[in-house]
Amino acid sequence: MAKSAFVYDLTLQDFETRVIDASHEVPVLVDFWAPWCGPCRTLTPTLEKLAEEYGGRFLLAKVNADEEQALAAQFRVRGIPNVKAVINGQIVDEFTGAQPEAAVRAFIDRLLPAPGEDLRAQAQEARERGELEMAAALLAQALGQDPENEALRLDLVEVLLDQDALEDAEALLGGLSSPAQDEPRVAQLQQRLALLSQTPQDAGEVATLAASVAADPANLSARMAYAQALVGNRQFEQAFAQLLEVVRRDRNFEDEAGRKAMVQLFGTVGDDTLVRRYRSELAATLNGI
Repeated sequence: MAKSAFVYDLTLQDFETRVIDASHEVPVLVDFWAPWCGPCRTLTPTLEKLAEEYGGRFLLAKVNADEEQALAAQFRVRGIPNVKAVINGQIVDEFTGAQPEAAVRAFIDRLLPAPGEDLRAQAQEARERGELEMAAALLAQALGQDPENEALRLDLVEVLLDQDALEDAEALLGGLSSPAQDEPRVAQLQQRLALLSQTPQDAGEVATLAASVAADPANLSARMAYAQALVGNRQFEQAFAQLLEVVRRDRNFEDEAGRKAMVQLFGTVGDDTLVRRYRSELAATLNGI
């Protein structure tokens, strides 16, 4: 097979750039062979074929072990054909001897990120920028490539909850296989869905509770009720502030009700910045800082 951008002969002189540097972008398979080696004549064409088929998802660096003995010694090659997989400058796996195509393909697949991972990373960046529609579209595209990927599905549930698309989020959660691979995360998302599905509190009732707290700031029962009403209206920052005040005034009130309510909210509120802020403030309060 003619050489391509994905298959090349490797020498000691270009080892640094064509293996070490390149392996920080995609996995590099280093194939040690020799013209006299019968099994090499079986394995190398298989590797070349797969390098073309995978279209640059990995690179194949071929080393004539007779001509590049120093390179073979550097890689501690004891027999050929020998294939070593390099990722981020490190040998992460290898095999020796001719292998059937299915085994070689399985070896390669173990080295590669799951389908959709690049899109998943792009979606996370979009979500962090607040571009929720783009994040949802990228995750939907990734799921199209890898429909059984639970992590992708849960990422999309989180974005849908960010968008208040509660019915769509509930449908995605309901479609998960049982038992889930990441049961704690599923439970957290179910709790968040239940929280967001609560019927909003009547504005007059919330105003009455706020007035009660203003009239008697030491009434921690009223403050807890006010915080719960704020949660029901998705006013999470204000709710955190009220619960933190309960902890500051009496950390042991009703068996640490304020702290426990904050911890529960940490696991269900999707705003990471808000959660980090109040985690820090709660820790400072509990430590007397």
